[in-house]
Amino acid sequence: MSPPSHLVVIGGGVQGSSVAYFASQMAPSHRPGKITLIEANSHLAPHASGKGGGFMARSWGDGTSTEQLHHYAFDKHAELAAEWGLKTYRKLPVLSVAGEGKKGFGSMRGTPNWLDGKGAGVRSMGDGSDTAQVTPGEYVEAASSRSGATVLLNTRVVGVELSELPDGEQAVAGVEIVTADGSRSVLEADAVCLSTGPWGCMAEDWFPTISSPMEGIKSTSVTFPARETANDAVALFCNEDSRFNTHLEVYPRPDGTVYCCGVGGSDYIPAAELRQGAFLSGCDPKEARVEAATATLHAMSDAYKGIAPKSSQACMRPCAPDALPIMGPVPGVAGAFLNYAHNCWGIAWAPATGTAMAELICLGETTFDLSAFNVERFGAPAKRGGRGRKKKGEAVGEQW
Repeated sequence: MSPPSHLVVIGGGVQGSSVAYFASQMAPSHRPGKITLIEANSHLAPHASGKGGGFMARSWGDGTSTEQLHHYAFDKHAELAAEWGLKTYRKLPVLSVAGEGKKGFGSMRGTPNWLDGKGAGVRSMGDGSDTAQVTPGEYVEAASSRSGATVLLNTRVVGVELSELPDGEQAVAGVEIVTADGSRSVLEADAVCLSTGPWGCMAEDWFPTISSPMEGIKSTSVTFPARETANDAVALFCNEDSRFNTHLEVYPRPDGTVYCCGVGGSDYIPAAELRQGAFLSGCDPKEARVEAATATLHAMSDAYKGIAPKSSQACMRPCAPDALPIMGPVPGVAGAFLNYAHNCWGIAWAPATGTAMAELICLGETTFDLSAFNVERFGAPAKRGGRGRKKKGEAVGEQW
């Protein structure tokens, strides 16, 4: 199999930048002639890839179809962090915290210095040998810059051009794009990879041979500023706190800031809305959940009482019905590949999923077992009239 002459990767987050990077690292004889990375917003990592916690755990997928992704990616993250000089990567232990209680913390060895409020106890979930963190925005910038890809920002893909093959199947011929000024054009390409997170359901509009059900779980997260006293590097997974309806995940970062998610009140965005581009240009946090996260942290930490959040944000977790990723080729369309729906593990799995997709695109096969993630597991699509891919100059798809 010959590598593509031009690979277009749609989506400038951690998944898209990983595909671009690992494709660029293939042997010269298998490397794409050109790689273009397209992002609809004004900067890379505008959604979950720039707003997520960046937590990873090597063994937390053991015994499941995603074990291979956890293992490979965890080890590769460490290699890349050293090679790229990432400042935000580090291994760190994890504690389970029962925060709703009246006694103080600190009785267990390893309890961080800033967990000094009232609670019901802590227990270890890992000593840091197989748990780590990275601030995902730094990873995305490093991967994209090292890929050598042409990066197109403020550019939306509105369709995929297909050509007919002699055997009756089809092949990617290009993508139609719309720039910020409204100009439309076709970018010729012989391979396209959709790394479009919750908006992956738009693949149904461009490739009507597939069914790609998706849901976006839109959640608020909060970042607290650094204190004068450095925080111990310990991540917390907190039990449900009925006082605030939260189940915080707390990640202190190397720069001293503290990132909190699991603040409750998530919204579930159906595929019908996502296919129309819902929240593609951004989404706002819920102020009530910011207040709940702040109250929860203040209850657990006297050190943080009186400290207001530095920032708050919201992003969407891309989730298929079975909570597994959608990865692999589009049946019947040569040069078309899907890589999305990575749920809460998209950042953690990125080196593995990027490697697997690069191998598929450039070699036609991969060393990873992706059988559980094939889009064909959802069966044939429901009949859709008047919609489809961009073909032969006729616009018939929604924007991404």
